[in-house]
Amino acid sequence: MSKSLLRSLFFSGALLVSLPSFALSETGAQNLQHLQARWAEINYQLPEAQREAAFARLAGEAEAAVKAEPRSAELLIWRGIVLSTWAGAKGGLGALDLVKQARDSLEQAIGIDPKALGGSAYTSLGSLYYQVPGWPVSFGDGKKAEKLLKQALALSPDGIDPNFFYGDYLFREKRYAESAAALEKALAAPSRPGREIADGGRRKEVEVLLAKARAESKK
Repeated sequence: MSKSLLRSLFFSGALLVSLPSFALSETGAQNLQHLQARWAEINYQLPEAQREAAFARLAGEAEAAVKAEPRSAELLIWRGIVLSTWAGAKGGLGALDLVKQARDSLEQAIGIDPKALGGSAYTSLGSLYYQVPGWPVSFGDGKKAEKLLKQALALSPDGIDPNFFYGDYLFREKRYAESAAALEKALAAPSRPGREIADGGRRKEVEVLLAKARAESKK
């Protein structure tokens, strides 16, 4: 698995029962804000050579936050996001266990509250399904990915992340005109208060991919 394979999960076959979600405590909310802010700093501001170690440390913090509030869908989502981006920074076959842990955390979040953080678990889960290798190496599955990403868009139709990852998926499927349309929506997404670093970094990714999609669609 290359380091560029994962940027940042559909159910693995078992029936997930929706369980009651619990409101975050004040400490839990602070932990969530910290994970979001630190993830953006590592992903978009830290030199690439330093990211793997930094994500490893952040994954430990995410694990501790989830242990303190195991019924928090929001913290489970962010544990999954941190693990998946750590896997991307790590690369190689050694990252496969991390992406499986990320998938499990995101599936747990969906089982508790599918709508948490605007359906972010569906976005992250879908991005894993189209970026990781398929069987027998891992669980990658393009059809499952598209279904999950559409579920994310149903919950957050104007969000920058679901539109970006759907656009990325469509680009990889060589559906360039559809990809460009999704990426244009991502670029027009409203800013998220407190997520300025993440929004700025994501918009740069959108702009790069949108230029490629437009160029390919004209061929």
